[in-house]
Amino acid sequence: MSDTSPLREQLAGLPAGPGVYIYRDAADSVLYVGKAKSLRKRVLSYFQAPLRPGEEVGPGPMRARNGLHPRVVEMVERIARVETILTRSESEALILEGNLVKRHHPPFNVRLRDDKSYPYIGISLDEEYPRVYFTREKHRRDRVYFGPFSNAYKVRETLKAINKIFPSRPCEGREPGRPSGVPCLDYHIKRCLAPCVGYVSREDYRALIDQITDFLSGRYRGLERQLEADMRAAAEAQEFERAAAVRNRLTAVRHLMERQFATAESVGTADVLGIAVEGDSANVQVLQVRDGVLQDRQSFFLDTMGDDDPGTVLVQFAYEYYSLALAIPSLVIVGRDADGAAADLEALLGDRRGSRVEVRAAARGDKRKLAEMAERNARFALDQDRRQHERARGRRREALADLQERLGLPAPPARIECYDISNLGETYAVASMVVFEGGAPAKSHYRTFTMRYEGGPDDFTRMREALRRRFARLLDPGDDPSFAARPGLVVIDGGKGQLAAAMAGMREAGVGGVPVVSLAKQREEVFRPGRPEPLLLDEGSSALRVLQHVRDEAHRFALRHHRGRRGRGMTESVLDALPGVGPARKAAILRHFGSADRFLAASREELEAVPGVPAKVARDVYDRLHRTAAPGGAAATVGGRGREG
Repeated sequence: MSDTSPLREQLAGLPAGPGVYIYRDAADSVLYVGKAKSLRKRVLSYFQAPLRPGEEVGPGPMRARNGLHPRVVEMVERIARVETILTRSESEALILEGNLVKRHHPPFNVRLRDDKSYPYIGISLDEEYPRVYFTREKHRRDRVYFGPFSNAYKVRETLKAINKIFPSRPCEGREPGRPSGVPCLDYHIKRCLAPCVGYVSREDYRALIDQITDFLSGRYRGLERQLEADMRAAAEAQEFERAAAVRNRLTAVRHLMERQFATAESVGTADVLGIAVEGDSANVQVLQVRDGVLQDRQSFFLDTMGDDDPGTVLVQFAYEYYSLALAIPSLVIVGRDADGAAADLEALLGDRRGSRVEVRAAARGDKRKLAEMAERNARFALDQDRRQHERARGRRREALADLQERLGLPAPPARIECYDISNLGETYAVASMVVFEGGAPAKSHYRTFTMRYEGGPDDFTRMREALRRRFARLLDPGDDPSFAARPGLVVIDGGKGQLAAAMAGMREAGVGGVPVVSLAKQREEVFRPGRPEPLLLDEGSSALRVLQHVRDEAHRFALRHHRGRRGRGMTESVLDALPGVGPARKAAILRHFGSADRFLAASREELEAVPGVPAKVARDVYDRLHRTAAPGGAAATVGGRGREG
């Protein structure tokens, strides 16, 4: 932690009321956001020798208080500035804390382990014959979404079950059907009602979509009654084929209800949260009870950053989860370990729902059974996750020991760096550096180099440049932790030539004593400096798998960066020649399409939909692109592909 006087003055002047505190580092990035009933007591509890009211801050160093978790100590050492926001109550501070965490994504707050993009089920109500589909987005206002789900497999299994019971159209696009104008196989196996050829009316198809919506919303009882009424009405009208189809649908819905936990009718509709915390990890189980039926179970893993209080972790989880969820029930049940968080959860969820949410610690009956089930599942999931990670760490240790023995290294390589070159002939050349620590990818340490050499397609010279630039940073890393670390092994993607070039680059950087090998792809030959014959590792050996993993990861990362450069460069070169497209409209087009291929393949309607681009300009752009799409034209040049290395 910085020892500057401004920080000490901030600590000395902390207010005593409720509010939110924000820790920032020297680069002004947010490290942590927290709430407190008393900001002064809470913030000073992180530091050694907390101040008493009225006590002056002396000139001595401020250090992390003894007994804190190592991750918290690391955070305290990086604090350069503290911001505080006073609120009227602790509940108001809780809601503000959640909003700030969502905005800044602080690295030291409790967070979902896989919080990038959870899957949803979407229904395209904006289409004449809506589709029910898998998606990871939920931004379109004219569509209905259900989720989030904890994994994609669960979504796909749910969609399979829905399609068996409610045969909605599986084809993509706004309009149903195929160019041939005949029903597809799904119609013949009773997985679609063939709206594309008019075998079902728009009204009947919409009624089917309404039933799917009820099913996904958990309104089982109402859906059951509706299907019963539809079946009887069809039978009375002597539409026996339709009555049989509705009967089969009703039977399938009842079968699903019977397979689920159907003895909690006293619970009604609720979410049941169960939590288990161990070390830096936690698991939360969300049991979704709808109409007395356990509709689904979601499992979420969290990184707690050393916070072992179940109530605190559960509140942080609830903010993350319910900011993604599309509906919040009026009742949430928690276990006894999280009873102390009930008031905070009520304030948080009530604000998110817009009406009162009751958070209750289960004491007896069905609610207690469900809460205990959720907690048992959370403990089991956390134990299984710990065992799985231990087994994976054991396998990685064995693989690194095998690699040490096969390559004759002085020690198992705790840090492995791998390099690859990717280019398109002479243009857009990049080098990738990927890092494995303890045998696992350390993605925060990945780096790329934009090649400065412009003398033609010479991978050897570019590899030499990449290694020279990287290892020059070993001696002068600046503030980059990836360049400051000395690898235990360097792997080069290529053969003898690439290996020699890499060694030359390291010598030019003044670095020696680092083991270097190259891995040639054709026969998976391992080349070592000073040895003319390659080493052939046993196929399937753990040592070879490690080398292949790092080599493939380096190739993937280099190719990704190269494609990004190529797409941006080629798209920009085309946009420069388009009529009516200046810097602002060029940026809007690039932001909208994201890649050269998508921009060049866009239809006239898609170009007209770009925000900030007038319809006439979009039509002119489309005409210009397609007028120059002949061989030798601009579009033909952009669309061409060359060798990628």
